Amino acid sequence: MLLQQITGVQSPQRAVLFWLSLLCIVLITAGCTGHLPAGMAGLIPFVMALGGVLNALGERLGWIRDYLGGGPIVVIFGSSLMVATGIIPANISSDVTEFVRNQGFLALFISGLITGSLFGMDRQLLLRSALWYLPVILGGVSGALILVGLVGMLVGSGFIEAVFYVGLPIMGGGMGAGAVPLAEIFANILNSDASSVLSKMVPAVVLGNLVAIIAAGMLEKIGKVSPGLTGNGKLMKSQKGIRDDEKVEQIPELAKMGTGLFVATSFYVMGYLLSLVISLHPYALMILCVGLVKALGVMPSRFEEGAALWGDFMVMSLTPALLACIGVGFTDLHQVAEVISVQYFILVVTTVVGAILGAGLAGKMLGFYPIEASVTAGLCMANMGGTGDVAVLSASRRMHLMPYAQVSSRIGGAFVLLLATALLGLM
Repeated sequence: MLLQQITGVQSPQRAVLFWLSLLCIVLITAGCTGHLPAGMAGLIPFVMALGGVLNALGERLGWIRDYLGGGPIVVIFGSSLMVATGIIPANISSDVTEFVRNQGFLALFISGLITGSLFGMDRQLLLRSALWYLPVILGGVSGALILVGLVGMLVGSGFIEAVFYVGLPIMGGGMGAGAVPLAEIFANILNSDASSVLSKMVPAVVLGNLVAIIAAGMLEKIGKVSPGLTGNGKLMKSQKGIRDDEKVEQIPELAKMGTGLFVATSFYVMGYLLSLVISLHPYALMILCVGLVKALGVMPSRFEEGAALWGDFMVMSLTPALLACIGVGFTDLHQVAEVISVQYFILVVTTVVGAILGAGLAGKMLGFYPIEASVTAGLCMANMGGTGDVAVLSASRRMHLMPYAQVSSRIGGAFVLLLATALLGLM
């Protein structure tokens, strides 16, 4: 697994395996001792080696692979545990966070997946799914809030407390675009301190993200046991099938990959420029731009093919690396441990389960496969935005559903903010 991800070789020779092991040992040792070169030239090989090794380990641990999602779970929790125990020093953790968030690694990855997935999708399917997807998100949000409120009454937290301080933060689209503005809204309407409100919401967001990742792995397993519930990566029942190149087994043409990189980043820039004048996240606006171009059928086929190949390359080569970044820079186990209690954990799990059931049922009624609907419109609402989307889709083995995951995180997250404002106003 590790060898195939890094080198593309499936049947390794001894010499190849020796050099791969040697390079991974050197890179991980350099990172754990804090002696990496500055910038992406040091960080990229380190997170590729760390993510690749932990992913290979997870795929060989039977019960984790079969019931919790395998490699992605081990990469995220293993790397975060290495940070929590000091094996990976704080300066490296800080550098990784900076690299993902402010130096654009996450944006590069997600832009590649969005353009690759949408341009590789059947045009008619895109139009049909766009029409019915938002009601599926509404089903996930409704299921999560109603269920956590009822369980909150049973465990003593109360309906309102459970909904406002656990359910809404988890379903709000992450930290920066969800919990932070949500805390500001609460503070303004309730005349309280935003920082104290945020301190109550942050643990729910973090723990909800971890539960969503584990749940994604479980849904992938359920899909194997009950094939009728899943399209194995297809979102709608009317979808013909996943394009052959989504299997990412071929060697892409280098020129087309370069074109794909250019197309993906160009549309990301478009989304960013539009966000300067329209109050929506760049990813949401990017999806609208790519979706419009695809729906009109005006993009040359060479550009569409290049975007699809570039997205496949990102999935095949850099997914474990990005998961390692998520574990190192965005998963704080100390923060979770400080607030965890049986009651609190029950409410968080209830929220995630409610999102799964609500999105799955709504999706089934509207022609979507229940598991794919639950993953994208349920779990990708309950995770921590962009990084959470990558982790959930990786654990469920459905990375090519990234455009729908981003719609959930961005547009669905904005809907939750509006819903919270309305509910607080009624109170």
